[in-house]
Formats: sequence, C-alpha cells, structure tokens
Amino acid sequence: MDSATTPPTNGRQPWEASYPAGLDWRTPIPERPLHRLVEEACAAFPNTVCLDFYGRRITYRQTSGLIDRAARGLQELGVGKGGKVALLLPNCPYSVIAFHAILKAGGVVVNLNPLASIAELADQIEHSGTEVLITLDLVPFHAKLDALGWPGRLRTVVVARMADALPFPRNWAYRLLKRRDVADIPRDERHVCFRRLLADHGAPRPVAVQPRADPAVLQYTGGTTGVPKGTVLTHAGLYANTIQCRRWFTGAEPGRERVLAVLPFFHVFGMTGVMNFALALGAELILLPRVDVREILETIQRKRPTIFSGVPRLFQAIAAFPHLNRYDLSSLRLCVSGGDSLPPLLLERFQQLTGAYLAEGYGLTEASPVVTCNPFSGLNKPGSAGLPLPGTLVEIVALDDRRTLLSQGRIGEVCVSGPQLMAGYWQDAPATAQAMDGGHLHTGDIGFLDGDGYLHIVDRLKDLIVTGGQHVYPRTVEAVIKQHPQVADAAAVGEPDPVRGQAIRAFVVPQPGSALSEAELRAFLAPRLSRFEQPQRIEFRTALPTSTIGKILKRDLIPERPGGDDREVNRPADR
Repeated sequence: MDSATTPPTNGRQPWEASYPAGLDWRTPIPERPLHRLVEEACAAFPNTVCLDFYGRRITYRQTSGLIDRAARGLQELGVGKGGKVALLLPNCPYSVIAFHAILKAGGVVVNLNPLASIAELADQIEHSGTEVLITLDLVPFHAKLDALGWPGRLRTVVVARMADALPFPRNWAYRLLKRRDVADIPRDERHVCFRRLLADHGAPRPVAVQPRADPAVLQYTGGTTGVPKGTVLTHAGLYANTIQCRRWFTGAEPGRERVLAVLPFFHVFGMTGVMNFALALGAELILLPRVDVREILETIQRKRPTIFSGVPRLFQAIAAFPHLNRYDLSSLRLCVSGGDSLPPLLLERFQQLTGAYLAEGYGLTEASPVVTCNPFSGLNKPGSAGLPLPGTLVEIVALDDRRTLLSQGRIGEVCVSGPQLMAGYWQDAPATAQAMDGGHLHTGDIGFLDGDGYLHIVDRLKDLIVTGGQHVYPRTVEAVIKQHPQVADAAAVGEPDPVRGQAIRAFVVPQPGSALSEAELRAFLAPRLSRFEQPQRIEFRTALPTSTIGKILKRDLIPERPGGDDREVNRPADR
C-alpha cells in the first residue's frame, strides 16, 4: 500500500476559502516512484497517443514498452540503484523515454542544459558523479562532448539518432539533406547506440524504490559563485508536485488533452509542469525541440493543442507576432505562465487574442518546482502568483528574524513547506542547512499573502537594493521604466557605492528604431519614482542576457556583483 503525505491540521489556512469548488487543500497526496506515472497512464489509456514528434506518433502502450526495454538496456550497461545518468537532450521522444527508463532502472537523472558552457557541463558531470550520458548524434552536442573529454566518473556516452525519432519520409529526407548536421561518432566501447538499449534483453530487473528517501533527479541551479549546486529531488517529491499540478487543472479531461511541449524538459518547469504533468493526465505531448514563435503558431494551428505552458517573454512574443490573426489558436484552453512576473496587460492581451485562460504561477527548483498558481476556476488575480497548491503551506517571515511569522498583507521572506520539497543540495550540507529549517524552505523571495490567501512576489531577496538606508525593490523601478512607450525591456541592479552603500543602475533596451535619450527617460521617471528610487546610472543596451527560458540574468549585467544565494526560481521575476 502506498503511503501518503497529509497537510498540517493546525487551523484553517487563509487560502482555503478561495479554493476552487470540489478541490480540497487537505487531501493526502500518495508517495510513489516517479516512473509509476507512465505505468498508470498506460493502464488507463493504452491506445492514446503519448508522444507526437513532427508526425511520429507513439501510444502510451508503445512508450511504456520502450521505457521498459531502455531500462533493461541501461541495467545491462551497469546502471543500478543510485547510478547517475545525465541527459543532454532537447525535447524529443528520447528525452521522455530515457528519463523514465533511468528511473525504472534504479538510476538518478542528471539534467544538463545543452546551451550550458563547457565549464558548466564539466562541473556538473563531475560534481554529480555521472557515469553514463545520453545525447543526440548532432554536431553541436558532440562538439561540446569532444571539448569536455571524460570528466569525473563518466565512462559511457549513449548516442541517439535524430533520424530514428522522425516519421517516414521525413527520416529519409533528414538523412539526405542534413548529413552535415550529423556527428561522426567514434566506434569504440565508450560510445553506445541508443538502439542497443532497446535490444530485447527482457523485462527490467525490479528495483526497490523508497519514494521519500531515494533521489530521482539532480537538478542544477543557475549560480553566481561558479560552484555547481545540485538540488536533490526525490521520487516522492516529484510525484507529489506532478499530482498537485494535475489536481489544480480542474478543467482538464484525462486522456483527451493535448499538451504543447515548448519549455525544455531539462529545465525543472518543463520537466514537471509539462512532461510529467502531461503523463499524469494521459495527455498527448506535442514535442518541439526549440523555441521558434512561427513554428509554435503553425503547430498550434495544425496540431490543435489544448494546454500550453510558457514564460512571459514567450507569451509576449506570440502576442506581438506579425499577422497573428492569420493563425487559428482557438484550440488553446488552459495556459500557465511561470519563470517571471506576468504583466497584467500582457495577461489580458493574450487572453483576448487567443480566447485561452492564462494563469500565473510561482515556484522554484527546490520545490520541484511549483508552489502556487492562480486557479482555473475561481478568481484569477492579475499580478499575483496565485494560491498554494494542495498540501502546500506558504508562510511569510520577517526579513530580520526567521522565527517571526508575519500576518497577511505584511512583506517578508516567503517560506514553503509541503511534500514537493527537495531533500537538500547534493554534497552540500551547509547550503542545505541555510535553505531548510525544520522542514521549511526559505525561498529567498520577498512577498506577502493578501486577504484572500493569494501570494504576491515583491522581489528576490538577493536583488534588494539598500541605498542610503532605504530599501528599493528593483521590480518597482523596472516596472516604471517599462511604462515608457519607447522602452522594450529594463533591469535594475544595485552596485557598490562608497556613499550610499549601493547605487541603482538601470539597464534599458529601447524599442527598435527609438531615439530615446537618458534625459528624456529621467524626465519620465522623476514624477513616477520616489527620490531614493531614481537610478544613479542608466545604461542603454540592445538586449539583456537571459536564461534558456527567458529569465534576465542580472549576474551577467554586473559580473562583479556579490553573489549570495544562487537558487533558481520560477518566478519572482524568475523565470
């Protein structure tokens, strides 16, 4: 019998009165191995399409069979309980199959970002103790692997052929027209073809999994110190967060939805909020390996997805796409935005253009990642991060005293507890102790709970600017700068100042073709920001550095800025 996690019973929480009808915040959440998601979906919807990759359609029964064969193949390669297997893959059938095959073999998934630097990849492979790495046969991937060498304990690279993932005749066209894109793979014992994993070795050997104790994924956060920080996400935590998301989508129909998978699965938002959520729903995953707005719009029109998760920059790019009215986007019903704050005007515009319901959420890697979301039935509060998911407790503590709980409406640090929390940081007890306190995760985000129990994120604690003794929230400064009609984007950071302690430096991206001057912008800001919120320096840029999912990387704007906490979050302004 599965064990389950039950929410605390100490009094009624402020958000319970705002919960969607029929959804109980206190319903226990089962603790199960994460790979059970596919088994459960296969039992319920065996003939439903699970994966669609450029027309290659694979049912849940077929997907489950491929996972079993790949799991046994990995075991034949020596992957056992706790063995680390890295994935260096874009969204494609291999990424879904390999992910769950690793878990079923008893291993631990190490998600790697294909766009990461050589140094970052080497650090993460070595730090995690990765022994096997799975990737594609494409030149960009192997150029990085060649530069990497064989760091740490890495002993085997499994190579999947892109052409094998495509349907006929696209696979033949790919082999003929894209030969230059295919890498020349060494023929040696260190390199293994993914086809070999799928050879019929029999059923995978059963592995006893303790869901609450056993890691399923090592997810590396973006850091400021250069030291890799691997978040240990357990089977129980990831399964719980997937079920929490599944319950939250109150209007979703099991076995009938189609989920557009644009967010990369190597990112925690895409892993849980797209891939595993879709599997829990028995939905069809429409896989796109890259972010291309035109391709996204064409795919929506042709494939008719019903659910779509993205980041504000992606929703903005769609809303601003030329001749958007030429595309039929009417199939979209339920959309989620994470990774950064969603401007209320963008939410309104996207909903008007598509007819879809767009809800903003919040989370962070250490919470697997989803913590709160606006409801799909009930009050959707623009500008808020929504209500805590089932079983998730959100509290606000004083910035200067973690033991002091603050009442609704007061601003402090956001603290989270729930079944989806990480076990800790891999081989980093001091960082774990700093972040986790008696089962509570200190997020490093500044926010408050309103009278209805909705969470509002004010800023990131490490981004708070203290200038002349005054606290300045960069998001406040950025929001006002972006109100100027000639501003496309903006970021505000604090930099050392011998007099004030910190000075405000604003980086501004003007609209294309704009001749916006510093004097004109300062005149605009003067009546809209208080005296101590006015930037001391304004620097114009053609673009701002962003992460894979569109989060502004402030550490890259001023590299010498002091580091501090390097946790990656799904939204204050993350992601």
